[in-house]
Amino acid sequence: MTLSTLDIKNGAQKARRASLIYLFVSLFCALFGGVYEAFGHGVLSFHMTYAFGFPLVLGVLPFMTVAVKPNFKYPSHLVAGCYHMAIATATVGSILQGVLDIYGTTNDLMLVYIFASGVLFISSAVLYAVQLNKK
Repeated sequence: MTLSTLDIKNGAQKARRASLIYLFVSLFCALFGGVYEAFGHGVLSFHMTYAFGFPLVLGVLPFMTVAVKPNFKYPSHLVAGCYHMAIATATVGSILQGVLDIYGTTNDLMLVYIFASGVLFISSAVLYAVQLNKK
């Protein structure tokens, strides 16, 4: 299977757009965490402080790599959707854990976010490997 120049440009454009969106999501999470902790009466949470890291490291960096390197193939809709859901689940779980930490309580249901984001990350990696091996 050969990729045309149009497919490569379209994939790079999608990847640039996704990385820009993740950059804005990272900035929003950092701003939200800062404001929330400012009104937390001196209580800080590791999860809230570093919630911006999930969209930054797992969103901006991989998609910017796909945008810059022409030999990387942009993932299909299914793979990209699964990957986006994994990042969103990890980010929301971290923010909710931060809210609970600042509030001063615990909840065992927060493990669901870790498990769900792990399953989604693994699923997207397997689906991407299948996509790359398709001929």
